[in-house]
Amino acid sequence: MNPLLDKFSSAPFSKIENEHYLPAFKQLIEETKAVIDSIVENSEAPTFGNTVEALERSGEQLNLVSSIFFNLNSAETSDEIQKIAQEVSPLLSNFRNDLLLNEELFRKVKKVYDQRKNLPLNGEEQRLLEIQYKGFARNGANLSLDDKKKLREIDAELAQLTLKFGENVLADTNGYYMHLTSETDLDGLPDGIKEAAAMTAKERDLDGWVITLDYPSYIPFMKYARNRELRKKLSLAFGARGFQDNDNNNEANVLRIANLRYQRAVLLGYDSHAHFVLEERMAETPEKVTGFLNNLLEKAKPAAVQEFDKLSDFAMKLDGISELQKWDSAYYAEKLKQQQFDLDDEKLKPYFELEKVIAGVFSVANKLFGLNFELTDTVDLYHEDVKTYNVTDQEGTFVALFYADFHPRPGKRNGAWMTSFRPQQFKNGVNERPHISIVCNFTKPTSTKPSLLTFNEVTTLFHEFGHALHGMLANTTYSGLSGTNVYWDFVELPSQVLENWCYEKETLELFAKHFETAETIPMELVQKIKDSSTFHEGMQTMRQLSFGLLDMAWHGANPSEITNVKEFENKAFEATRLYPETPSTCMSTSFSHIFQGGYSAGYYSYKWAEVLDADAFEYFKKEGIFNKTVAMKFKENVLSQGGTQDPMELYVKFRGHKPDPDALLRRAGLLKN
Repeated sequence: MNPLLDKFSSAPFSKIENEHYLPAFKQLIEETKAVIDSIVENSEAPTFGNTVEALERSGEQLNLVSSIFFNLNSAETSDEIQKIAQEVSPLLSNFRNDLLLNEELFRKVKKVYDQRKNLPLNGEEQRLLEIQYKGFARNGANLSLDDKKKLREIDAELAQLTLKFGENVLADTNGYYMHLTSETDLDGLPDGIKEAAAMTAKERDLDGWVITLDYPSYIPFMKYARNRELRKKLSLAFGARGFQDNDNNNEANVLRIANLRYQRAVLLGYDSHAHFVLEERMAETPEKVTGFLNNLLEKAKPAAVQEFDKLSDFAMKLDGISELQKWDSAYYAEKLKQQQFDLDDEKLKPYFELEKVIAGVFSVANKLFGLNFELTDTVDLYHEDVKTYNVTDQEGTFVALFYADFHPRPGKRNGAWMTSFRPQQFKNGVNERPHISIVCNFTKPTSTKPSLLTFNEVTTLFHEFGHALHGMLANTTYSGLSGTNVYWDFVELPSQVLENWCYEKETLELFAKHFETAETIPMELVQKIKDSSTFHEGMQTMRQLSFGLLDMAWHGANPSEITNVKEFENKAFEATRLYPETPSTCMSTSFSHIFQGGYSAGYYSYKWAEVLDADAFEYFKKEGIFNKTVAMKFKENVLSQGGTQDPMELYVKFRGHKPDPDALLRRAGLLKN
């Protein structure tokens, strides 16, 4: 028996073998095709119910299996899983094209769409119909047969190339480690980081210490290690991922992906990939995005240059550094921050024990939205590190199943993300509740210490949990409009707004307690966290803007004349460059957000959403950060609505007006109140 073909209440991880995936995908694709054929062959006149809704409900089991497989390919992959992904991705791409290029199916959907003004549809039904029609039109339904063939070929190749891109980044990340045998090489590192490095060495059957390119190892080393040459070595290794003379080089993949995306957009009648993507975003056009980014750049650059000059002077006075390099940035910034605010991440970490921070974010969810989280051991897991929670509301009604996966391991990609194993939908009179997951890479507990987080990791946990709330509190009829199925420049609002609570005294008192003494974090430390929250905000803003501008450079015009990835990237970075260029490193070849994830022509959305979240949090601050009325408005108008309405309409219903861009500049200290 293949467990992926059975109906299951939660993902049956322990029963799944790798050999189950391919047969399951093949069978479920055929079953879904049969359902779609029945919609097409229905002799009755096309209606919302027998066409649009029937199509929306098709392929549910296929979607569940896809969620399981591709989530594991990110969180618990292997060579075998990656090989299966290379086989499965073209199958799914071809199936999707079979669906979107099905002329008779599109004709039926179009017939319903053309009658939409005369149909008794509610708002969500109208939205589903509009999105479904656009889904066909924007994916080639109106193309000639020859062009449809070209589109299929492009999509099949893109599916494999983006997978390969991610595999190469992971391979270079896992393939490098720095083996240290002299304790002097560890000068400056906190004891907990040393202990973790020793544990990593032991896991590899090595003496001494091992530093890897995984964030919990890489970032502390860059921040605290006194040995400048070792920082340089590690920084160059990190920056060279996908850019080395080995089998993992991504330069050709970057060029090919950019060109295929452009060709696809032109085939569909758009000027560029960015024009295609942004048609379905709040920002609407590449011109608006570039204007938005450049406006922020104009405001942030003077502050960034001033901060950089001050940091350079500080490094010169402290250690005689004549020219500040990228590998000096985190180290001297941390030193300057300690001097300026007497605030050291290592002083804060004892107050941020992972288990207590988790309890804290649960408490925030309870105070705002009345949610309760109960640990359960009855749910199947894909790895022993994963924990699961039953989420209920104040009446004890089941709201969601929540998976949490917090520690790095070889089969897990870097970073942090939220995902779903089962979407929310209302079907056959039942509100089917979602199964939501967040995946992070926090330092593992050691033999002497629990997992202690940096403050940045605390905000990361709150960020991903904000996404999770968007998924958990979904309350729509159709899964395709549920939870985080919203415009990508709106999806970061729930995640980024929740980060604001980390800086508030009322929140920190809930969970920031010393792991040894249980002492609540002293208020002077809380004040220092708040005071330092805008430290180097100009440089941080410039960094984010540089990524957004690089993304738009790749996707906002015809890339066919680009022959050298590094040269092109350097040109895109000109307006935002602060540090000297390093010839052996390249951002694009490991920029997974835009070349593997879904952020192509959309990286600007982090800053866009910061405008939304700064404006939204001003409302909470004004009324009280745990004000139930404001929280309920946010839940009912944003979190529960998914993609059922235009996001600006939802935001205005919550806030009472459109977002004020100056709210972000005020919070960042780049504009005086």
